[in-house]
Amino acid sequence: MHQPPQDRTAFADVLTAAFPAALADEAKGALEVMPHVRLAPVAPFDVEVQGETVTIPSRIYHDEPDAELQASLTATQQLILHCLYSRHCDGRVRQRHLERIVASDEPWVVPFVVQLAGEYVVEILAAITQGLPGLAIPGSAQRRLYGEFIVRNPAYFARTERRLVSYWTCYYRWMHEAFATYPGAVLVDELRAAATEQAGRPWPRHTPRS
Repeated sequence: MHQPPQDRTAFADVLTAAFPAALADEAKGALEVMPHVRLAPVAPFDVEVQGETVTIPSRIYHDEPDAELQASLTATQQLILHCLYSRHCDGRVRQRHLERIVASDEPWVVPFVVQLAGEYVVEILAAITQGLPGLAIPGSAQRRLYGEFIVRNPAYFARTERRLVSYWTCYYRWMHEAFATYPGAVLVDELRAAATEQAGRPWPRHTPRS
């Protein structure tokens, strides 16, 4: 039996704040299918998306909705839902939903992808690289999209780089002695190149060169 709407939309204000105001109604529609959860989203972070500040939770704890309910949503609502579940506490859930959003050309999807680029699951880093082939191509739409986001959010991207280095040091240095061989290193180098192209000047580096 489905939870009442007021239960399914617990913490709705927190979750709708992860998207531009113009998407508020679509976001509320997506939240209608999310199961009730007692644990609030945690550690929200602010980023700018095309001149508007959005506040995205670092983790959510909702179970995934039934596939039939997901299919009842509009295309935009489904994309919003996948963005939210890319912040799930389970890395396998994050990866499944990342794979549904990574190729999107919507600017408001970009921070959800970049946040995952700074996390610790190497399979997710590989999925981002695979889903963004244009990131390595000068002048591509993907490079412009991600470059614009980074230029608007320099401090956030610097933190992302530092988090990536920290996870490499803690979990993967035994496997990738040189940072440059770590899958995340290649990804952030491409993101930095996108910012360099967009800004028209070398973008600051916060990772080792080798």
